[in-house]
Amino acid sequence: MSNNLTVTADLINDKVKFSGVSRDNDEIMIDYVSPIGDDSGYTPLEIFLLSLASCSGMTISILLRKMHKEVTGLKVIASGDRRDTNPTYFKSILLSFELKSKDVQPNDMEKVIKLSEESMCPVWNMVKNNVDISCEYKITCQ
Repeated sequence: MSNNLTVTADLINDKVKFSGVSRDNDEIMIDYVSPIGDDSGYTPLEIFLLSLASCSGMTISILLRKMHKEVTGLKVIASGDRRDTNPTYFKSILLSFELKSKDVQPNDMEKVIKLSEESMCPVWNMVKNNVDISCEYKITCQ
């Protein structure tokens, strides 16, 4: 993978709806809530939360598998609490990891979450000093 990542966002209506794409992937719709937008796509902050959730989830699943742990499912729920005034960036974010595994122990999860935050997840690493990010996890045997 190249060190340069490029995405394109094209304005596609007379409000604020954009079409976003990277590489040869399917486009996604980025819009804002009414009345500014038409509620017909992800907001930029939702896309950011998806980036953080998927990036941390990827690194956690990779790290667990490198530890020879079985990962049969992982759901990451990212929930952000925004400021009331502009700019309405996130004051805090909660990452909830729901892992399905027969052999992952709590100390394994704590280790990989810490590694993800400190060095492995670039999205988390870019924002951790600007936003209070807390984590919780649940392991179910499967």
